[in-house]
Amino acid sequence: MSKHSALNTFGRSGNPAFSRNFNLAGAGAIAREDRMTLDGAVNKTVILLSLCFAGAFIGWNTPALTMPALIVGAILSFVTIFRSPTKAGSTAPFYAAFQGVALGGITVFAEAQYPGIGIQAIGLTFGILASLLFCYKTGIIKPTENFRLMIFSATMGIGLLYLVSFVMSFFGSGIGFIHSNGLFGIGFSLFVVGIAALNLVLDFDFIEEGADQGLPKHMEWYGAFSLMVTLVWLYIEILRLLMKLRSR
Repeated sequence: MSKHSALNTFGRSGNPAFSRNFNLAGAGAIAREDRMTLDGAVNKTVILLSLCFAGAFIGWNTPALTMPALIVGAILSFVTIFRSPTKAGSTAPFYAAFQGVALGGITVFAEAQYPGIGIQAIGLTFGILASLLFCYKTGIIKPTENFRLMIFSATMGIGLLYLVSFVMSFFGSGIGFIHSNGLFGIGFSLFVVGIAALNLVLDFDFIEEGADQGLPKHMEWYGAFSLMVTLVWLYIEILRLLMKLRSR
């Protein structure tokens, strides 16, 4: 199976943003000045990260905004993914800002219990980002077709498990090990952090492939948005893992 056929078959990533909208068919027919570039995607990722940090400052100082920001951020992500990637230039900045507010509030809650945990989670998140980018660029980690399928399957499995646990919580039950600070619960969190981190490798590959194949210019925003989705997930999972470890 070729790389492009694997793209169409498996959606290329566990990240739903890429899974739904990264289609390279006919991309090469676009005029050069209207094509996605790697530099453009990187610049837009920096913009979104800056907005996320600005939002986090607001959330840190006004934690009451956490839940509303989470809801608005979720709505914006669904609108961006399921409507059209052409809207990402308008929705992605708002998504990053609102998610930043939510993350700031969540971090305040964690800091109140375990001082210093926020900076640890941020450092680990960006340390993992830098390490995996290095591994990807040097070829230490190669996103083969089997690798993509494995990460896609694991990501969907984790999402389904979280969904089942969420539904069960309405009936006074749940899947205990997800939140447990025992060895099994910590092992589960380590596994989830690993899968979230490896999604970054796929995201790098998808953005680079999109630039090489000449996707439309608006996909720079969409690629940056999709990378943000993975980074937000990774940060939350790292924070959960650290809270479990600190609670022992």
